[in-house]
Amino acid sequence: MTRPLDTGHAEDFRQARDVDVLIPTRERTAALAATLAGLAAQEGVPFGVVVSDQSDGPPGWADPAVAGMVRVLRHAGHPVLLTRHLPRRGLAEHRAGLLSHSAARYVLCLDDDVWLEPATLGRLVAAIGELRCGFVGNGVHGLSYRDDLRPDSHRQFEEWAGRPEPERIRPDSPKWWRAGLHSAANLLHVTERLRLAPGQWRAYKVSWIGGCVLFDRAKLVASGGFDFWTRLPPDHQGEDAAAQLAVLERYGGAGIVPSGAYHLEVPTTVVDRRVEAWEVTLRE
Repeated sequence: MTRPLDTGHAEDFRQARDVDVLIPTRERTAALAATLAGLAAQEGVPFGVVVSDQSDGPPGWADPAVAGMVRVLRHAGHPVLLTRHLPRRGLAEHRAGLLSHSAARYVLCLDDDVWLEPATLGRLVAAIGELRCGFVGNGVHGLSYRDDLRPDSHRQFEEWAGRPEPERIRPDSPKWWRAGLHSAANLLHVTERLRLAPGQWRAYKVSWIGGCVLFDRAKLVASGGFDFWTRLPPDHQGEDAAAQLAVLERYGGAGIVPSGAYHLEVPTTVVDRRVEAWEVTLRE
């Protein structure tokens, strides 16, 4: 019989390491296990992991597969903090709570339905260290769209020639439509066309990236973090875009190819999408 799992202590976890991975989760035990398995395969970068659960029933780590991956991560030397964050006050408040647990130089906001191939985290850390911007991210591939070619969306790909510059991006700007590059498997097709050598990566211009974004934590906090949650109703989406738009305006940001992030394509847990967080923050 499996022994009880230690959830960890917040005061012990919050230390100045290189990277903390912040994972919000709710009612997704199978996907969460796969997400943690991807993290367990990362090498070369010391990191901690915070899993914050808002499930109606038992937390995700009550599932043996999730608990097993938590133990694997800890065995490899990665601290893991498991927290229950209730009552639910919305996605932005959940991310704000996760961020409060970290004192790391960088924080990876990783969704609970994204698997990372080996070397992904190391590549993102190397990129943000070289680019010195507010965030870098990997658009997620949806492999069920592997054979769905969308050339019109591919035209949104535009490389940064040097260090990313701050950009003010709004919905009425052509820059806003860069996000279409991250739908389906568009980014995978663009990357294949680039024919990058092993170990090579490129930075490109973005409006926002969903699912896998590495922030310079100090720059995220200086841009307001997710504290805008107090101005939102609990039922909203787009909190990741709202935070990234604020960081872009101050410090710049970039997408990175190749992306090692793969969307597990499980059903969304966000059923009420009437309020976009970025619509609220941009008009204030």
